Amino acid sequence: MSFDLGALLHAHRGEAYPLHERYLNPQLAKVLTTLGFDRTYVRGEGAYLIDDRGGRTLDMLSGFGVFALGRSHPVVKDALHQALDADLPNLAQLDCALLPGLLGQALVERSHPGIQRAVFTNSGAESIEAAIKFARCATGRTRVLYADHAFHGLTNGALSLNGGKEFRVGFGPLLPGCDPVPFGDAHALERELQRGDVAAVVLEPIQGKGVYLAPGTYWRKAQALCRRFGTLLVLDEVQTGMGRTGRLFCHQHWGLEPDIITLSKALSGGYVPVGAVLTTEAVFDAVYSSMDRAVVHSSTFSRNQLAMVAGLATLQVLDDEDLVAGSADRGAKLMATLAPLVEKYELLHEVRGMGLMVGLVFGPPSSRPGRARFRMLELARKGFFSQLIVVPLFHRHRILTQVAADNVNIIKLLPPLIIGDEEIDAFVSALDDVLADATKSAGLLVEVGTTMARNTLRRDRHRPGGRARSRT
Repeated sequence: MSFDLGALLHAHRGEAYPLHERYLNPQLAKVLTTLGFDRTYVRGEGAYLIDDRGGRTLDMLSGFGVFALGRSHPVVKDALHQALDADLPNLAQLDCALLPGLLGQALVERSHPGIQRAVFTNSGAESIEAAIKFARCATGRTRVLYADHAFHGLTNGALSLNGGKEFRVGFGPLLPGCDPVPFGDAHALERELQRGDVAAVVLEPIQGKGVYLAPGTYWRKAQALCRRFGTLLVLDEVQTGMGRTGRLFCHQHWGLEPDIITLSKALSGGYVPVGAVLTTEAVFDAVYSSMDRAVVHSSTFSRNQLAMVAGLATLQVLDDEDLVAGSADRGAKLMATLAPLVEKYELLHEVRGMGLMVGLVFGPPSSRPGRARFRMLELARKGFFSQLIVVPLFHRHRILTQVAADNVNIIKLLPPLIIGDEEIDAFVSALDDVLADATKSAGLLVEVGTTMARNTLRRDRHRPGGRARSRT
């Protein structure tokens, strides 16, 4: 008897949310159902998700940046078919396979001259874990600094560098010697580095939880301070890398030369999980210092041949389709098209970002009635206003976005790098429509409240155990 994926999907159609509620994460299923986000997607094409009713949803989230090439890119898909058909001798472990070497070479050659080595991982968080280990080993120090508001992953070490307190609750004590510094404050950084015990400063070039940016002067000063005090500069390019901000690596905007670079997400092409840690030769040689330490840090699946093929194909597509430069152009178009809405609506305070990593910042209007309504929403739940934008964007206009972080009124946009004028214009038009209602009256609050109430009742009628769910 053979495995038949189509038959399996058909036989269990409509069971996704009940299965998640019973066997996986019922709280996530509850949140998505309450918001009415519980669509049944059956296919992904470029910048769109297609549901079981043929509806097309514009994906301005791209899997948190994973689908930089768009969904189902034909080149990556074909490369993986070739790899499967080749019956590659995968994960022999006691060997040095060709494809990891080729991907390592490709990444090193695209980095600054000081980067000479690559170590593969399975995720961004795992890349951060490796960076912490490597920095401590290479410097003989234990302290690691990170920025407030930072997000580097949710495994134990990565969580120790997480600026979001909501992620830490219940998981302590975390790694000792991990201390925050204000993002963008070179003087505060210098005070900590002067102690002479800091192994590494781990920073996102643009903070994903809020799309917070620091000026170029800060970055150049931070690098100089790290060099001065013998501290390694680790830049987390898990979300900002692979062309997201208009350069292959975001730190290239400021001419930086970090000691360690962490990658993942878009490197996968959207198919096979993969991550990488790029290091200087000095850092690498301190870790892998002898034959006895040849496997002192490794991961079973890290050099998976399919992941290597996905990474190589992704780099090929970035080059062939000139997507890095395209990201700069598309990002400039998106920001320019959004700019008039800042003038038009007092609720929209700022549009910020780089390339196709954009934050929409909302806040109270200057008019007294509007300010009162906004504050009332904030009393109900801090950051609730941004949900009043995300939900109707999805239901009215079939556009998927996300609130940038808990308790903030910022929406983050991470569209695929292949996005075109049609998608940009559709998004800006939809945002204009939703903001017009948000400005006029409390109608948007009623709309979202009604949606949530209706979906809560629907959710409660369809508890785990049923085979099908009705949907709005």
